[in-house]
Amino acid sequence: MIEMRLADVAAVTGGRLHRASGDERVTAVEFDSRAIRPGGLFVALPGERVDGHAYAAGAVAAGAAGVLAGREVDAPAVIAPPVARQSGTYLDESDHDGAGAAVLSALAALAGHVVRALPAAVVGVTGSSGKTSTKDLLAAVLAPLGPTVAPPGSFNNELGLPWTALRAHAATRHLVLEFSARGVGHIARLAAAVPPRIGVVLNVGRAHVGEFGSVEAIARAKGELVEALPADGIAVLNADDPLVAGMAGRTAARVVTFGRGSNDSGAKVRAEDVRLDGGQPRFTLVAPAGSAPVALRLVGEHHVGNALAAAAVALELGGTPDGVAAALSAAEPASKWRMEVTDRADGLTVVNDAYNSNPESMRAALTALAALGDGTRRTWAVLGTMAEQGDATAAAHAEIAALARSLGIDRLVAVGTADYPGARRTADVAEAVELLRAEAGPGDVVLVKASRAAGLERVADGLLRAPGPVPR
Repeated sequence: MIEMRLADVAAVTGGRLHRASGDERVTAVEFDSRAIRPGGLFVALPGERVDGHAYAAGAVAAGAAGVLAGREVDAPAVIAPPVARQSGTYLDESDHDGAGAAVLSALAALAGHVVRALPAAVVGVTGSSGKTSTKDLLAAVLAPLGPTVAPPGSFNNELGLPWTALRAHAATRHLVLEFSARGVGHIARLAAAVPPRIGVVLNVGRAHVGEFGSVEAIARAKGELVEALPADGIAVLNADDPLVAGMAGRTAARVVTFGRGSNDSGAKVRAEDVRLDGGQPRFTLVAPAGSAPVALRLVGEHHVGNALAAAAVALELGGTPDGVAAALSAAEPASKWRMEVTDRADGLTVVNDAYNSNPESMRAALTALAALGDGTRRTWAVLGTMAEQGDATAAAHAEIAALARSLGIDRLVAVGTADYPGARRTADVAEAVELLRAEAGPGDVVLVKASRAAGLERVADGLLRAPGPVPR
C-alpha cells in the first residue's frame, strides 16, 4: 500500500487516535497477527473462537505501527467509529458488540482512499461460480501488461476485498478484485467502498439460492457490480447467459461481451473449435483484433468461459490476441482445492474440487470427470452436500445424481449427510477414505467435491498420502 501516518489512517476512517502520536508509519495491513511485519497495521476483528483485539499488544510487539480496532486496546491504535450493523456479513455470529462492523467499515474506507489515489485499473469479478478461477486467469493475462495485484484464494468479502485492495502500491497497474454476495446490496456496498472501472459478470446460477430466495434475486445482486461502473468504465458480460446479457441495460459503462456462441450471438470475444485433450480445453480465441490458439492447462470445459472473460479484459487493457492466448496457455492452477488434479504413483488420479459446490459448479466438475475418464478409466464421484440450497436441496441433489448417471460416472459416493439418490452412503470422511482405499485402484479417476463446510479435501488428502488414520 502507499505509506501513511497513523494520523492519516484516523482521518481517512473517521477514527480517533489512542495511545499513539499519529506519526507512526503504516506500510501494510494485516488481519493475522502472525503475518505482522514492521510498519504493519493490525486489523483487530472478533472471530468465532478468538477476538483479534486480544492480540493487539502482541502485534505491536512484533513490529506493528498500530492497530485498527473497534474498542480501546493496550496498544497504539486508531479506534474506528461505531456504525450500524449490517445483516448478512460473515461477522453475524461473532460481532456481539459491533466492534467488528466498525473495523470493517473503517477498513473499507481506508482501502477506497488508497485505491482512488492510485493509477491502477480496478477490475471486479462476480458470478455464481468461476470467480476465483477467472480471477487467477486475469492475474495471468494482465501481469505481462504491467504490475498486477490479485487476491490469493477466495478473498472476496468485507474483509478479503479491502485487504486485497490495500496490497496495491504506486507501481500497480491492475488491481483484480473478487466480489461475492450473500444478499442483495452486498456487492453494491463493496463497490461503493472500492469502486471498479471494469466489471466482469460470469454467470447467474443457484449458488446461495437458499439465502437469496430466488435466482432472480441473485441476478439483481450480481448486477450491482455493473451498476457501480462509471460512464467511462467497461462492463464485461457473458453473452451465453441471458440473465447476465440482460445486465447491459443496468450500466452506464460500455459493454463488451464474451461467449461460446457463434458470431451471430453477438459476443465480441468468443471461442471457436473447442475440444478437450485429456480434460484440458483447446480452442481458438477470436476477437475483433484477430485470433490465436489457446491450450489451457486447467481441467474442465467450463474454464473456456472463464478464459474468455479474462481475455476480454486483457484485450481492453492493451493486450493482443497472440499475447493473451500465450498467457492463458501458460497459466497454471493457482488456487487450492479447485479442480486440483494429482496422479498417484500407481496411476490413480485424484481431482480435488472440494473448495465449494453448487448445482452449476457440480455439473461442470462431473462433466470434467467424465472427460478425464474418456470411457476407458473407471470414474468415482465422491460428493458431499451442496449447502445453501434451501427448500431446493433435495431436488438439487437428485438432479446431480441423475446427471452422474447420464454422464456414465461409474461410482457415486455420498459422504455424511449428503443424500444423492442411488449413491453409496458413507457416514463421514474417514469411512469414505476407507472405501476408496479398498476399492479404487490404478487407472481410476476420483473426483471429490462438496460445499466448504463438508471438509472433503480430507478425502483427497487421505487418498494421496500414506495409509493411516484419517481425521473425522
